[in-house]
Amino acid sequence: MGCFGFVQAEKREQGDKREQAEKRDSKGKERRLSWWFSISGASSPDQKSVSEKNSSVDSEASKDSPNSTVVLTKQNELRMFSLSELKVATKNFYPGNLLGQGGFGCVYKGYIKQKKGEEGEWKLEVAVKQLDVKGVQGHKEWISEIKYLGSANHPNLVTLVGYCAEDDERGVQMLLVYEFMPNKSLEAHLFGQTLPVLSWLSRVKIALGAAQGLAYLHEEIKPQIIFRDFKTSNILLDGALNAKLSDFGLARQGPDIGDSHVSTAVVGTPGYAAPEYVNTGHLTCMSDVWSFGVVLLELLTGRKAVDKNRPKNERRLLEWVKPYVADHKKFHLMMDPRLERQYSLKAAQKIVYLASRCLMRQPKSRPKMSDIVQGLIEVVAMSNLPSPVHTPVHQIGEQTLEVLQAGEMTPKDKYPSIKQELNQKVMLYGDSIWHKLTKSKVVRT
Repeated sequence: MGCFGFVQAEKREQGDKREQAEKRDSKGKERRLSWWFSISGASSPDQKSVSEKNSSVDSEASKDSPNSTVVLTKQNELRMFSLSELKVATKNFYPGNLLGQGGFGCVYKGYIKQKKGEEGEWKLEVAVKQLDVKGVQGHKEWISEIKYLGSANHPNLVTLVGYCAEDDERGVQMLLVYEFMPNKSLEAHLFGQTLPVLSWLSRVKIALGAAQGLAYLHEEIKPQIIFRDFKTSNILLDGALNAKLSDFGLARQGPDIGDSHVSTAVVGTPGYAAPEYVNTGHLTCMSDVWSFGVVLLELLTGRKAVDKNRPKNERRLLEWVKPYVADHKKFHLMMDPRLERQYSLKAAQKIVYLASRCLMRQPKSRPKMSDIVQGLIEVVAMSNLPSPVHTPVHQIGEQTLEVLQAGEMTPKDKYPSIKQELNQKVMLYGDSIWHKLTKSKVVRT
């Protein structure tokens, strides 16, 4: 019995030492993780306001009127997951659940348990993004996602459900949990081979949704958010093909009051970045507007902004599309052949005009995203109306802008002095890549 008592005492002593060591290790982890969070202003893991008590993002902010301003004063109530929870959710990051891979790391499909009042629990389908510790994008991008997407709330932004930051033998493991988007990305639909072809109406509605998301970031919240990496792969589609912006890893806060721009390193995707940003590193919301113009042309043509697999003279979309925009007889040749001419010609012309405004060389000459939203609302209305697809285009050249903006579809009284306004825009086109539009001859049919 005496020996047994000695063994028990020794075990208790070893257990106490092990518990003390675990506490010291836990405090060290907390200090390390607190540092990760403190440099971003994101919610700390010990703040249980982001706990399982309320894991859904408050939807009230999205109900604000278009002219209202949302002030970002605190994080949405995000859920903090443990690494073990996300391993269970993704079946230990099973390769069969892999949805995709990017600069941040791998994205897996999974299911998490959510509390639903007195009804108990239910499973929510999610996408889990796991940071590649050896990848080109690191903890700053992870922090940006939480800082910006975790604070914003809009129907055209993907919902961030929660996050995980946990230290293990491999270092700090960082993960993000989003709502699952079953229809993948706009890029997959436009340029992939396996998904159904998007109809014309679906395309213009996707363009409108994406524009509304950008307008919210630029004009409806404070501080302003510049997306900085707007492209088709970052436009995800839900079950109803509604567009939602995703991947805020490169997003930046807009310039402070009194400043004209944010100076930052040039990052992004070739073919989408605005020229003034590439040349100077000066970032403004107009950089996003340029990128939106590129995506509009991708929606119309079914071609990538830069495609090295095409012949040399067809690799850059903005150069390839010029002659087709300038010549009404060739206009249909720029449209995605998979549409099989099932589109509204006047609506397509309107989109080309909106794209040309986004792609003005001078940033100050580009429109606000709220103006583009209004233009796309008109495009959707045109696309819903029965109209002949092969209607000849009248008055190409010097009057093309009038056809594209007003084009017998816009009430004249909505645009007072429209002739004068458009003539001013024609003068601005001398500084645009689209100046050829104003040089072709007037053709009457």
